[in-house]
Amino acid sequence: VQLQASGGGLVQAGGSLRLSCVVSRRIYSSTAIGWFRQAPGKEREFVAAISWSGGSTDYADSVKGRFTISRDNAKNTVYLQMNSLKREDTAVYYCAAVRTRWSRPPKLEKDYDYWGQGTLVTVSS
Repeated sequence: VQLQASGGGLVQAGGSLRLSCVVSRRIYSSTAIGWFRQAPGKEREFVAAISWSGGSTDYADSVKGRFTISRDNAKNTVYLQMNSLKREDTAVYYCAAVRTRWSRPPKLEKDYDYWGQGTLVTVSS
């Protein structure tokens, strides 16, 4: 398994969760990591991404100012800190990886080669 996502759960609106994506050490160092999500009945969409160096990040407009993506190289793990959660954040969250040293991380699903299994986030009102 190249990526393992975890940290999902049930949280009230306004609350916080932190998702983790453990990346295989074999591929971690040269990979950009993205988070995507798929809500019931909807297509999967981009949430956030971080470049291989950690020097560049990108966010969907819907989560800017509320979510923060970061990486811990010592643990080969990428985090998605989610604050001020809303009901519309309810979805299965997937982390994905691509081996690239682009300065900016990609935002399109088709650009990612490895996918984790997904972790469910449910936000209640």
